[in-house]
Amino acid sequence: NQQSAYEKQQREIAHMHSFVERFRAKATKARQAQSRIKALERMEAIAPAHVDSPFHFTFRAPLKNPHPLLMLDECAAGYDGTAIVDRIRLVLNPGDRIGLLGPNGAGKSTLIKLLAGTIPALRGERVEARHLAVGYFAQHQLEQLQAGNSPLEHLQQLDPQASEQSLRDYLGGFGFIGDKALEAVAPFSGGEKSRLVLALLVYQRPNLLLLDEPTNHLDLEMRQALATALQDFEGAMVIVSHDRHLLRVACDQMLLVHGGRVDEFADELDAYPAWLNTHARSGRSEASAEGRSDTAGQRRDRKRNEAEQRKALQPLRKAVQQCEADVERLHAQQAKLEAALADTTLYTEQRKDDLQALMREKSTIDRQLDDAEAAWMEAAEALENAAN
Repeated sequence: NQQSAYEKQQREIAHMHSFVERFRAKATKARQAQSRIKALERMEAIAPAHVDSPFHFTFRAPLKNPHPLLMLDECAAGYDGTAIVDRIRLVLNPGDRIGLLGPNGAGKSTLIKLLAGTIPALRGERVEARHLAVGYFAQHQLEQLQAGNSPLEHLQQLDPQASEQSLRDYLGGFGFIGDKALEAVAPFSGGEKSRLVLALLVYQRPNLLLLDEPTNHLDLEMRQALATALQDFEGAMVIVSHDRHLLRVACDQMLLVHGGRVDEFADELDAYPAWLNTHARSGRSEASAEGRSDTAGQRRDRKRNEAEQRKALQPLRKAVQQCEADVERLHAQQAKLEAALADTTLYTEQRKDDLQALMREKSTIDRQLDDAEAAWMEAAEALENAAN
């Protein structure tokens, strides 16, 4: 009924507000901390719009939460003896919330694998706490699900002592309701498999979360549920994602994996595509500076090569500019809809149709903005890779 719907909305708003206030109390003046507050405030404003989401789950407190959880001391990571990232120094403590940035192929996934312990350090020392419990999500795990088993059977393998009802209740929070929890996973979509892998990961109460592109196959409501659940997580997390909304609301520190190194990215997340763009330009100017002592013939060749490269990069640069314009336009539309959804009179029986129409429009714009932001980051990375 209307009263219980209203109460549910108020609980959701209070829940989001507690995140904002808790984080505001301990936030530094750092730009990323401030942008996370803004992102959480936006989530709070639209919380009522997500009360009917089919997905609701939380991270239970880890059984143990040692300080530090994991240390990398002057580590190198790579394959076949060749380092992709080197001289990594990183200490992970409970409460650390790190996003990894960097061009494709720079070594973000390699670093995550080193943290997870799935590849060894080529050099240096990886020291894990005695009670480290890693929750590692990567796309290849979707293929490692047992095709003939149901979501319930996957969970029963993790916890044979639990009652069937408690496991089915838990799976319901991830959208596996009724017979869906009993169906073999073979024909499941990418989104359903991703939800199941996340459900199995969350159930194990990790104290270190390593998420490599967790939202790739997830729909908007599940992305929102994951972003909300991550606010309550008490361990450390490291996330690689093209989903900038997730990075904004979940992380308060960004590390940049680039040129074989891992360094802090001190600017706001929104400055990252511009950093890629600038870096693409500086890579070219360094190359031309290196050749200043060339002979006249070499200079002619170099100038011709530079002109050809400029021409080749022009479409990539245009693509970045187009993506920037798309993101700005969609941000403006999103802000307008969020302001409309913050109107409390919408959440009454009389205005139910208005609310649903606005929600549909907001859902479309959110999806378009997610796609546009991912395209922007990919275009900027393509430009950076081509320029170097």
